Amino acid sequence: MSVTTTSSRNRSPASPKDYGYANARIRGMRSRLLSRTFLDGLIAEQSVQRLVQEMDGTEYTSDLEDALIHGIDATSVDVALRNNMVQTFQKIMSFLNAEAEYLVTTLLGRWDIFNLKTILRAKHMHLPLDELKDGLLPAGQLTPVDLEALAAAEDVRTVVDIAVTWGLPMASALREGHAEFMRTGELASLELALDRYYSEWAKARLSRRGANMRMARKVLATQVDVANLVMVLRLQSADIETIDVDQYFLEGGADITRELYMVLSKMSDIDEVLERLRGTPYGRALDDVSIKYLEQNSISVFERALEDLFMRRTLGIAKGDPLGIGVAVSYLWAKQNEITNLRIIVKGKAVGMPEDRVREELILV
Repeated sequence: MSVTTTSSRNRSPASPKDYGYANARIRGMRSRLLSRTFLDGLIAEQSVQRLVQEMDGTEYTSDLEDALIHGIDATSVDVALRNNMVQTFQKIMSFLNAEAEYLVTTLLGRWDIFNLKTILRAKHMHLPLDELKDGLLPAGQLTPVDLEALAAAEDVRTVVDIAVTWGLPMASALREGHAEFMRTGELASLELALDRYYSEWAKARLSRRGANMRMARKVLATQVDVANLVMVLRLQSADIETIDVDQYFLEGGADITRELYMVLSKMSDIDEVLERLRGTPYGRALDDVSIKYLEQNSISVFERALEDLFMRRTLGIAKGDPLGIGVAVSYLWAKQNEITNLRIIVKGKAVGMPEDRVREELILV
């Protein structure tokens, strides 16, 4: 099991070497990402089989050939896409210098938290294993083999026990969250424990000086801001008189301070929250989907807008950091976004989803 090498993930970065070699290779890899026009063509295909044929000659060809030996279906294509992403991420990590590897590993840690939360939710809701696997994205330190083992666990308690046995860095947070989960039956306590662990862990790792550290902190701060805003929006539909809203605040953000978070969480309606957020870096993104929110009456509209904003900001950091960590971070997020879009297209094609609905689900940049 690969994930138990926690000492390497917690070590301090060595003195940064020249980023030129790695960034040159990454720019070459970025040039081979699929264009929006190409994705539009895939959406228009009539079947998964035709979609696979159109992808022949892309970076995914060999992975598709390996996975489709036993037949062409959405599950096999999904396996090929995930395999390609894992191999690509491993390739990038292999030629990063020590500082870059340290920073990238820290930022990609969010996906370990995402995958653990996905598994815990599935166990709590007794979802089928195949449905659970569809929601996983092995972009962090937890490998596909690790995630398979966790996904096969019988229940929430077993997932926590496995994490403790493996010595995962977040095991202590899981133990604490599980104790509260057993008391209340609410999975939010476990999810909060994981979110708090990651924000504090990552903030501590990125506390040193240097331009690349500052760039990584900027990415982390946006991510934490988004998480805090999502919580504020979710609290709008909850009885906050019975909730200690302060406990859900995550440290490490930039624009959403604890004071602002507390003010927002106590506001009477969504309109008031949106009005208060105007003038912040998040106000316009939320305003742009306010009509869609009224049509759908779902907080998920705002959650998606904030996640889109985070993705676009992260993809754009290479422009302001051509000689540092920004190139690697931007590419890794772009690759993850491409894989996510392809998985949505394939799944949509398999279930007969209308083309316009598929496009709504994608993040196209």
